Amino acid sequence: DKFHSKLYKVKVGTVSAQKEGETEKQETRHKVEEDRKPQIEAAIVRIMKARKVLDHNSIITEVTRQLAPRFLPNPAVIKKRIESLIEREFLERDTDDRKMYRYLA
Repeated sequence: DKFHSKLYKVKVGTVSAQKEGETEKQETRHKVEEDRKPQIEAAIVRIMKARKVLDHNSIITEVTRQLAPRFLPNPAVIKKRIESLIEREFLERDTDDRKMYRYLA
């Protein structure tokens, strides 16, 4: 009865996680897509460095296979990244067959 603790008992309320709003979802999705661009480009360059010449469908298949453990890339995004690499002169289209790409760098 005479014992009195010097410690205080404090109750802390738990904070419930808030749902992400639609604009926040779009913002997050956009950031994720921006973060994935260099990964997709790196995979394309690695594949083309090894193969030197490859057709479009094979590149899409290889990139998807390489990045599958991390995420599933959209073929349209892969195509945009290939176009970006062509503009920056890492790749070029074959003069005879437009679906073939050559590694330049």
